[in-house]
Amino acid sequence: MADVKKKSTSDVAQITNKDDKAKALAAAIGQIEKAFGKGSIMRLGDNKTLDIEAISTGSITLDAALGIGGLPMGRVVEIFGPESSGKTTLTLSVIAAAQKAGKMCAFIDAEHALDPIYAQKLGVNTNELLISQPDTGEQALEICDALVRSGAVNVIIVDSVAALTPKAEIEGEMGDSHVGLQARLMSQALRKMTGNIKNANCLVVFINQIRMKIGVMFGNPETTTGGNALKFYSSVRLDIRRLTAIKDGDEVLGNETRVKVVKNKVAPPFRQAEFQILYGQGISHEGELVELGVKLKIIGKAGAWYEYNGGKIGQGRSNAMKYLAENPVVAQEIEQKIRDLVLAKPLPVTSDIGEEVIDSTNDEEEVE
Repeated sequence: MADVKKKSTSDVAQITNKDDKAKALAAAIGQIEKAFGKGSIMRLGDNKTLDIEAISTGSITLDAALGIGGLPMGRVVEIFGPESSGKTTLTLSVIAAAQKAGKMCAFIDAEHALDPIYAQKLGVNTNELLISQPDTGEQALEICDALVRSGAVNVIIVDSVAALTPKAEIEGEMGDSHVGLQARLMSQALRKMTGNIKNANCLVVFINQIRMKIGVMFGNPETTTGGNALKFYSSVRLDIRRLTAIKDGDEVLGNETRVKVVKNKVAPPFRQAEFQILYGQGISHEGELVELGVKLKIIGKAGAWYEYNGGKIGQGRSNAMKYLAENPVVAQEIEQKIRDLVLAKPLPVTSDIGEEVIDSTNDEEEVE
C-alpha cells in the first residue's frame, strides 16, 4: 500500500506567507493523489470531476446532480428510500438507458416483485434483460459475483438488500434470533466483489429500504438495512423521496420526486434533483425538457404559452409536453441543447491551486 511521505516533527514549520501556503498545499495534494489516486481529495465546490464512464439515470436533472452525467461504471451504488418512492422505477430507467447504449443488463429480483409489463413501458427490452429470482441471500450475491466476474454484464441491479435473507434464517424457525447475519453476509460479499466490479467496469446498484432506529430521541431515526458495509463500499448513495401527488382534478397521475445525492466519491456530493414520476410511464422526460428548457431560456414562455424557435408549441405545461411527445425530433433537439449546457464534459481533478471555485447552490438538507 502506497504511503504519503511523512515529515518528522522537527521538519514541520509554520508557513505564514500566502504564496508559500498555496505551493505547500499544491505539493501536499499532488503527493496525496500520487499515493492514493485521483479524486482521493478535492475541493467541495470544485466543478471538476473524474473522467469516469457513466450511465444515464433517465433524468437529465439527476444526471446533472450526479456531476458526471449519470451513475459511474465500475462502482457500487446504493439507492434507498421509503416504500413506493420510485426506487425500482429509477433503476429500470437506468437499465433502459444502458440497453440503448448497447450494454448488457441483469436484474436480481430478491423481492420476487418485478413487473415485466411495467418494465417494458419504461423502455426496458425484457427479451435481452437477464433476470434471477434467488432463494437465499447467499445465492443472490453469488450470482451477482459470477455475472461481474464474467465481464460480459455491464449493469446489475439487486432489488433489494432487505430481501437478501441468509440461508440460516430461511431454514430456521419463525421467531429465531439471527443477530447480524445479514450484515455479515453483505460485508463479506462486498469485500470480495468490489475489486471484481472495478476490474470488470461493471455498475452494481443495490436498492435498499429504510428502517427506524428504536429509542432515538434526537436526530434522524432512519437507517438502512444490511449493516454499514454497503454505506462504506458505495461510491454513490441516492436518497429518493416522494413529495406531492400530481393530480388532474381528482385523479392522481403520479408524484413529484426528490433525489438527494447523500454520498458521491466521483463528484462533489449533497446536490439534489426534482422530477416527476408518472404512473405507468416512469420519469416524465417531456416534463423535464419543458422545465429545464424554460429555465435555460431554450424554450420561451409568454403567459401560458410556450414557444420554441419562434413557433408556439402549446398553451400550458401539459400541452407543451404533449407536443414534445408527438414530435420526438424537436424533443431530441431541445434535449441535446440542454445536455450541452448542464452536462458539459467534466475535466479530471487536478492539483492546481489558482482555479476558480464554482459555488454550488444545492446544499444538503435534513432528511424529511
